[in-house]
Amino acid sequence: MPRTAPRICPLCEATCGLTLTIDGATVTGARGDRDDLFSRGFICPKGAAFGALDSDPDRLRTPLVRRAGELREATWEEAYAAIAAAVPALVRDHGPQSVAVVLGNPNVHTMAGALYPPLLIGALGTRNLYSASTLDQMPKHVSSGLLFGDPFAIPVPDLDRTDFLLLLGANPVDSNGSLCTAPDFPRRLKALRARGGTLVVVDPRRTRTAALADRHLAPRPGSDALLLAALAHTLLAEKLEAPGALTEHLDGLGALADALARFTPEAVAPACDLPADEIRGLARALAAAPTAAVYGRIGSCTVEHGTLASWLVDVLNILTGNLDRPGGVLFPLPATGPRPRPAGPGKGFALGRWHSRVSGHPEAKSELPLAALAEEIDTPGEGRVRALIAIAANPVLSAPDGRRLDAALAGLDFMVSVDPYLNETSRHAHVVLPPPPPSRSAHHDFALNGFAIRNQVRYTRAAIPLEPDRLDECEIHARLVLAVSGRYGDVDTSAVDASAIRNTLAKETADPRSPLHGEDPDRLAGLLSGASGPERRLDLMLRLGPYGDLFGAADAPPQAGLNLERLLAHPHGIDLGPLRPRLPGVLKTRSGRIELLPNPIAAELPGLRAAIAGRPAALVLVGRRHLRSNNSWMHNVPALVGGSNRCTLQVHPQDADRLGLTDGGRARISSDGGSLDVPVEVTDAVRTGVVSLPHGWGHDREGTRLTVAGAAPGVNVNQLLDGTRLDRLSGTAVLNGFPVTLAPLP
Repeated sequence: MPRTAPRICPLCEATCGLTLTIDGATVTGARGDRDDLFSRGFICPKGAAFGALDSDPDRLRTPLVRRAGELREATWEEAYAAIAAAVPALVRDHGPQSVAVVLGNPNVHTMAGALYPPLLIGALGTRNLYSASTLDQMPKHVSSGLLFGDPFAIPVPDLDRTDFLLLLGANPVDSNGSLCTAPDFPRRLKALRARGGTLVVVDPRRTRTAALADRHLAPRPGSDALLLAALAHTLLAEKLEAPGALTEHLDGLGALADALARFTPEAVAPACDLPADEIRGLARALAAAPTAAVYGRIGSCTVEHGTLASWLVDVLNILTGNLDRPGGVLFPLPATGPRPRPAGPGKGFALGRWHSRVSGHPEAKSELPLAALAEEIDTPGEGRVRALIAIAANPVLSAPDGRRLDAALAGLDFMVSVDPYLNETSRHAHVVLPPPPPSRSAHHDFALNGFAIRNQVRYTRAAIPLEPDRLDECEIHARLVLAVSGRYGDVDTSAVDASAIRNTLAKETADPRSPLHGEDPDRLAGLLSGASGPERRLDLMLRLGPYGDLFGAADAPPQAGLNLERLLAHPHGIDLGPLRPRLPGVLKTRSGRIELLPNPIAAELPGLRAAIAGRPAALVLVGRRHLRSNNSWMHNVPALVGGSNRCTLQVHPQDADRLGLTDGGRARISSDGGSLDVPVEVTDAVRTGVVSLPHGWGHDREGTRLTVAGAAPGVNVNQLLDGTRLDRLSGTAVLNGFPVTLAPLP
């Protein structure tokens, strides 16, 4: 008999609620959950294809272990025995830095990806940590760390209350939002205009988002920081700044005006390829709006001055008084996040506490640039990376110079992949640990609720029980922690969660500022509910969070009461209210204030000034998002491939005529890292001087098991890069706005 079950969609940052139709052990359909308090029934093509992805026949069912050079099916015990024999020995013989960890984008969409990688990294003791963040959002973490003292203090636009929204490098109609968790982004943009608000989109492409806008500006790619600096300069020069209540929390306002003095609209106009009057008019409109929000995403992060652009986004929000203000941009307060702290100085945020071995790249947020991983593996010497643990990561396609990384991975002493597919990266592994389909996993969005436009909390248990020969994804991770630390077989996997709980409670009860100070940690641990270790950890985080019951502590805040038991009683979620002002408590800078012009930022501004006089390339490349895709991990689902989701090179008609290109023909595109032969799509959706190729394709390597993706492989755009183009402050790869040459093919 068919039945239904709720499930939070794990396929993008919108976190929509789904209603799954299930027949036996198969998901036969998925629709939007109309009772979900956050998404209200919205669904996109990715969510509608949940069942097809869940039952993809190419998904691995059992572990793979390399024997005699070939990956062969093995038992779970055999897989973990191989890890336990190899990794601790490598650490013992060559030190903890000989093992690297790579975390891919899908980690933020699973409970296991939030709960266990910190334990894994701690068990290894390695500083060789790499993630997808240095391919997309790291500039925003760095700018927030420098401004506010906390790299996770990222304000999000108050979409449902703002009067003026300025979007840069963002296409949320297709991406569903990024660092802004907002189900049904298109409806919210339309509602903004319907209530008399203004939407301005800055993008070199006429995206589906730009098509909704009141104004669409198409500057030269990579000029975002210059444009934003000119907007800030105009506000200051024309005395239009009005930080209002923020003024008492600001440090460096006077120095900021001096630092931006040379970024006049007239000075940056040629580099941006926008009229100075249009730039000045935009600044004035931003200042005049009753409330406004400036929001920049991937397109403004993955460029040469991505951290400066991310910093200037919030400088504009601050100068207009819209930071921490309803209708502007606000800091979410997630249910499993830390409780608000008293205002005052914090530890601050530091960059470059250590550096990569080969090129000396500084760390950012404890991570090294993913673009540097290949050289850390293939460059001989003390500290060389000899082993790799890749969790939900496919850097052969997502990082620059995939050919070099592909060759480097083949030379590793040992590699582990936690991945449901044998893809371009996991095919090099010595052990592959496949997690079960998403219908068999519980779900709570630990990370993404920290960027949600409304405070809420939701949790769904697994919709379908695990088969006897499968392991829960959290148990896969817990066993991995034990295996790399040399404890596999000596202790039960439940000890991993129990240890995490014990450590958290010990810290909480030892804190004199905590309502639980002096309590017995073991007694509190005994009060936790949940059917598994991960559920007990979720219960702990809910109880200790800003809305938690604090185990019934006498001086718990009046809004307290949240715990797992209460959450399970609300399968469609609990609304925790709109975002509210949180300053100054959110600040963790050493000064306890918003540091408007931190030293690392000031040191980068001369390089931005030099870009004013730089000679622009004749042709540059930008990426593009597809509604039915999310990086490289959805190209094996037939329903999500085809139509507009194709790997074509978009070229403006004028550039096509100049270069002798035809629609449907082929061209050779070249840059620092090499050349690609690509099909051409002539369209005026891109501006002149710009070509566009989507990210995440290139499924043409031997040894994978991706039937659908392999039949329409596309090309890997990141192969055009050699990994040397990085945003200096964050180590983020420059994936947009880099120069290319183009020639027709017969």
